[in-house]
Amino acid sequence: MNNSLSGNNTICAAACGGTEKFMREIQDINILAIESSCDETAAAVVHNGRGVLSNVISSQIDLHKLYGGVVPEIASRKHIEKINQVIEEALKEAEVTLDDIDAIGVTYGPGLVGALLVGVAEAKAIAYARKLPLIGVHHIEGHISANYIEHPELEPPFLCLVVSGGHTHLVHVAEYGKYEILGRTRDDAAGEAYDKVARAIGLGYPGGPKIDRLAKEGDPDAIAFPKAHIGDSPYDFSFSGVKSSVLNYINGCQMKGETYNPADIAASFQKAVVDVLVENAMRACEEFGAYKFAIAGGVASNSALRDGMKRACDERNIPFYYPSPIYCTDNAAMIGAAAYYEYLAGTRHGWDLNAVPNLKLGER
Repeated sequence: MNNSLSGNNTICAAACGGTEKFMREIQDINILAIESSCDETAAAVVHNGRGVLSNVISSQIDLHKLYGGVVPEIASRKHIEKINQVIEEALKEAEVTLDDIDAIGVTYGPGLVGALLVGVAEAKAIAYARKLPLIGVHHIEGHISANYIEHPELEPPFLCLVVSGGHTHLVHVAEYGKYEILGRTRDDAAGEAYDKVARAIGLGYPGGPKIDRLAKEGDPDAIAFPKAHIGDSPYDFSFSGVKSSVLNYINGCQMKGETYNPADIAASFQKAVVDVLVENAMRACEEFGAYKFAIAGGVASNSALRDGMKRACDERNIPFYYPSPIYCTDNAAMIGAAAYYEYLAGTRHGWDLNAVPNLKLGER
């Protein structure tokens, strides 16, 4: 499969060691970043792409727990209520004012359209009022860029597995801002499967962290749940089958009047998911000769996934990178990191920037 998605910009020569004059001009860049793609209202100030001066997140998880998942309309309303407060707090925490900001970065897709619109409208208003460059950032690019924050030695090229509630992508990061998607889920994202299985065994929302904790008490080999492999696309994923298998197992036990162990189900389900993620990722590393590998996204904080990837990378002498949990879930610091490299590449958006809920990685 050939999904080369390079966008419409090229990293400027100075970003890769160009003229001394240019580097002096861009060496101190503060980005005010805004993220509102789902149920976190976030703002951050990021210095030169890797220094986080502030990272403020207002989460709506407790509110959406009442409904068993994110309710888009409620999320949008809460973003409107919180966004000014969050930005003010981010500036205060960073000990800067808008006079110290050089550009505004904002997530404009993919995500919930109403939620995205709140962040985009806010970013456009600030950029217009302060005459600052406006930089729209792809949400997945932000997750990938989260790895730059704590790993100053990490630079492209490398492979990255992005695993979250809405996305499962295996990406070749060719250079800053240039990506090739090697594989993606054909149906449910891994995080989505976690949430649905968690609901089925009575854990509630959000499911990922709860299954991870419960799985530590269970036997991962107790139940042989299926591991899907796509024959014609060896790097693609499918998690609908393992999710359905878990639901069928529970229904079968209930129909027969048999008891089941939720911890064994959680551990066995998690093993099936993690094994496929690790196997596909390592197959890609071997085929493409990758010598650096990273994970990103909400599920990247899963302990079984981290342990499995680390073991596999250690066996192959591949350096393994992952963000701290705070940078795995949706946050604005990762958007600021991505926006910095887009800024160096000359990316600028106009006042017609709009929310794009189904934005593809690499599109502009």
